[in-house]
Amino acid sequence: MRRPCLLYQSDRPIPYLTAWQWQKELVAERKQARREGKDLPDVLLLVEHPAVYTLGQGSSLEFLKFKLDEPDIECHRIERGGEVTHHAIGQLVAYPILNLDHHQHDLHWYLRQLEEVIIQVLAKFNVTSKRIQGLTGVWIDNAGQAQKIAQVGIKVSQWITMHGFALNVCMDLTGFNRIVPCGISDCQVCNLNQFVPDIEFVKVKKAIAQTFAEIFNLEMQFQAIV
Repeated sequence: MRRPCLLYQSDRPIPYLTAWQWQKELVAERKQARREGKDLPDVLLLVEHPAVYTLGQGSSLEFLKFKLDEPDIECHRIERGGEVTHHAIGQLVAYPILNLDHHQHDLHWYLRQLEEVIIQVLAKFNVTSKRIQGLTGVWIDNAGQAQKIAQVGIKVSQWITMHGFALNVCMDLTGFNRIVPCGISDCQVCNLNQFVPDIEFVKVKKAIAQTFAEIFNLEMQFQAIV
């Protein structure tokens, strides 16, 4: 049987701090349920954020090209792994809240499965992508150069996951100019619409949900965001 998964998606951008707090509440509820011998469904949040930068818990400030107190820049240090990254409108961000008791107690497996979701979604739009050994995320060869199209960064506590991945669909990429993306000095980034000019954001969102369900053997249950 497929495990139930509540799917929340919004047609409007959600502020980063709102989504972050939401994740923390969902994780806390699932930890409490486990202590009580109960089991809550997994969750997948699919959202867009207004422009924001996030630093992983061990991120180095040397990868920022701005000062943290600049008033026109939103930046948060959060509990995921990885270095600094950028979110903005036109980027699809996925936050799975999974109980890995029902999947696998293996963080490497989990990271590779998240990457596999992205790779299979891109393949559905006839775009070939790949992993790079030793790095997280998903990359595309563009004119002989590897460009990053998706970032992955997670936090797992008591085998409950939070944070996740971000797929660049049609975002303004200039925001990446203010950081060293993922701490990789020569990292180039790209959008899906560079390879599929007529791409529709809603179709990417649908493909992510379907592919995520297939790879993690889940039964998606659509939920309204109020």
